[in-house]
Amino acid sequence: MEQSEFIIDGSSSAPSTLVLAHGAGAPMDSPFMATIAQALAGGDLRVVRFEFPYMRARREHRGRGAPDREPVLLDAWREVIKALGGGRQLIIGGKSLGGRIASMVADEAQARGLVCLGYPFHPPGKAPGARLKHLKSLRTPALIVQGTRDSFGGRDEVEKYGLPQQIRIAWIDDGDHSFKPRARSGRTEQQNLAAAADSVRDLLNTLPS
Repeated sequence: MEQSEFIIDGSSSAPSTLVLAHGAGAPMDSPFMATIAQALAGGDLRVVRFEFPYMRARREHRGRGAPDREPVLLDAWREVIKALGGGRQLIIGGKSLGGRIASMVADEAQARGLVCLGYPFHPPGKAPGARLKHLKSLRTPALIVQGTRDSFGGRDEVEKYGLPQQIRIAWIDDGDHSFKPRARSGRTEQQNLAAAADSVRDLLNTLPS
């Protein structure tokens, strides 16, 4: 993958790099992705964003093609990791689909860490299945940032999954799948996105160099 296909926030000399992939429906420069990347970048951290092939095709052809099949998504992550110097140098993750696919290559790539922003444990209204199974044996230090009322996996159900100790979960008060709260909660979307960024920083501060 060419460097021109990335969006990079922060200095190229930063000692740590966080690589983020987008969710199923919105590109790497969506307001959510931009807000999180810009909140985290700076100082010791560079944040790199990229797009899966189907999203690049949407951008080029202004279409609405479906997400790529899982093998294509996995290979896209592998290509990005290789282009950026290998997993040992990187923390990988992303929004929803992007984070889920990252979680499937994290151990293989020997990534320093994993960050999932709104993990899609299951389609809304359905039971968890394969999306949960591989997490039970995950070895990579991981953080899942999850809205308490996420329809893809809210607090009441996720706390019953018995995830391994190395997966931390940071709960975002009244957040939906993109951490947006209801007006009556007294919280704002900006507050919840800032809380999500703080949670990611907390994880990064505990990772070995």
